[in-house]
Amino acid sequence: MKEEIIVKDEKNKKLLMGLLFDGIGMLSFTIPLVGDFADVIWAPLAGFLMTYMYKGRVGKVAGILTFVEEILPFTDIIPSFTLTWIYTYYIQKKE
Repeated sequence: MKEEIIVKDEKNKKLLMGLLFDGIGMLSFTIPLVGDFADVIWAPLAGFLMTYMYKGRVGKVAGILTFVEEILPFTDIIPSFTLTWIYTYYIQKKE
């Protein structure tokens, strides 16, 4: 029972952190010229955070995809942290 609560808390914490990080990534999209410079800083940080949050193959692949998504122009709208959370806790869980 106690282990189930810890897992649920971790799941919720990752969702909230992912929403926050997706929001930060989308902020650079709203500022036309500053956003491109901010992406150069945010992209590697977002890739690292993704790898840190999700261990194993999922974290590595998601970290690379997040880096690419953040560094490419006009892709900041994609909520990569939230999509990884959905994949981890709903899609992968079913397999």
